[in-house]
Amino acid sequence: MGRVAYGSAGLLALALLTACSWGGVADKAGTMAVKAPDASVAVLPLDKSANVPTDQTVVVAAQSGTLRSVTVRSKAGQLRGALSADRTRWRSTTTARPGTTYTVTSVAANPQGKQTRHTSTFSTAKAVKTFDIERITPNKDDTGLTVGVGMPIMITFDQPITDRVAIERNLVVRTSKPVEGAWHWFDDRHLDFRPREYWPARTDVRVEASLAGVHAGKGMYGKRDLDLDFRIGRSQITKGSTNEHVLHVRRDGKKIRDMPMSAGQGGQWKYYTTSGIHLAMSREPVTIMVSPGIGPGSAGYYRLTVYNTVRISNSGEYVHSAPWSVGSQGNSNVSHGCVNVSPANAAWFIKNTLIGDPIIITGSPRKLEPTNGWGHWQESWKEWLKWSSLKAGPTLALSS
Repeated sequence: MGRVAYGSAGLLALALLTACSWGGVADKAGTMAVKAPDASVAVLPLDKSANVPTDQTVVVAAQSGTLRSVTVRSKAGQLRGALSADRTRWRSTTTARPGTTYTVTSVAANPQGKQTRHTSTFSTAKAVKTFDIERITPNKDDTGLTVGVGMPIMITFDQPITDRVAIERNLVVRTSKPVEGAWHWFDDRHLDFRPREYWPARTDVRVEASLAGVHAGKGMYGKRDLDLDFRIGRSQITKGSTNEHVLHVRRDGKKIRDMPMSAGQGGQWKYYTTSGIHLAMSREPVTIMVSPGIGPGSAGYYRLTVYNTVRISNSGEYVHSAPWSVGSQGNSNVSHGCVNVSPANAAWFIKNTLIGDPIIITGSPRKLEPTNGWGHWQESWKEWLKWSSLKAGPTLALSS
């Protein structure tokens, strides 16, 4: 009802302003000289409006003239906006903060240059609670800001989100090369973005999360804005089959290394290496590996210190150095699910891998689940879009 009331009042105000007409006055010679009426301004929300939704667009319209300046300011900061090409209308492009009073100040001028100043105020609805981005990946500390072509953008919120559309509308991805992509909700706190295909190599990416004041649930509003810049590095894709027992590494389309491997021995489901499009999730010089679901003193228990590991799932799978299985690498599968390579190959692989590089394993009956680590590419594009509120679209251009 609030938005309808603002709109109706605004139309009435604009209609009254439009009804103004020019008059004439006689000069000393008795000749009628046309005098332009003073410019006037209509503002939405109306002056002294209260409990205005934070996503209500502020509109300033000039009649019988053009706008010279518009500011919408509060103690929390200033709203950005855009002026129409004919300079008769200004619209806000950012979201207001909850529980905040804004002052709208505008200056309009008639065709003869006479200026009119207009000031009004409005107050936004108060927040019961706020939400924030708890974590965004990639980031400087965990992944570095140069990542592989498979890297998703992953956002974790600190509160459950109910208005998913409002969130997606206020998330912008800009790229230096054209990309089609979409956001995908895994649950009410986890929202991820991936392109339809792998990112183009050497693409600059910016994420603009303009969430301050965004309504995301009953009485809940965004706490702050956040921007993130990162870069897609060279294209490196590693492929291997549990039947062939070799990892083939290609960089920018050219094969640069073959590494004999040994994959999961099977027998039990947990001892199969998962088939699918994995992503490099971390690079760990030293990893302590403990047998899953088996305690000390039980048959099959192990606790190993392993070197030069690249994690590829959340179910304990790595590409790592395994000097004990070098004799089996290239001819048979003897591991408990990891991809074993020689110490020399493991040292080379960890040094030459970016977080987000695709590592594709085939041949195993056990499939990588989309939620097992970063299994985002396990979903087809059609499946990915099922969990997107606004569906697919092109990224915006990233200016230099």
